[in-house]
Amino acid sequence: MDSQQVFTFGQQALHLLLIVSAPVLLTVLCVGLVVSIFQAATQLNEPTLSFVPKILAAFGVLTIVGPWMLTTLVEYLQRTLQAIPTVVG
Repeated sequence: MDSQQVFTFGQQALHLLLIVSAPVLLTVLCVGLVVSIFQAATQLNEPTLSFVPKILAAFGVLTIVGPWMLTTLVEYLQRTLQAIPTVVG
């Protein structure tokens, strides 16, 4: 196994990490922005007001895209494990 193969595996893993985590992160980011604007407009500085909607949004997104995320990760793991004999041997 040479350094190019290690770099390729690492690059694929990071790309997959970004793709899989993007729906949850973007949703929480948008909800946080909306709640922050609401807090600034109403001058409410309650920490739970920003925490609870983010948790609910993250849970909702995981409920919707969770099966896709799991399938994508399992397929990547299968491809990686099946490539071990060709890489090592």
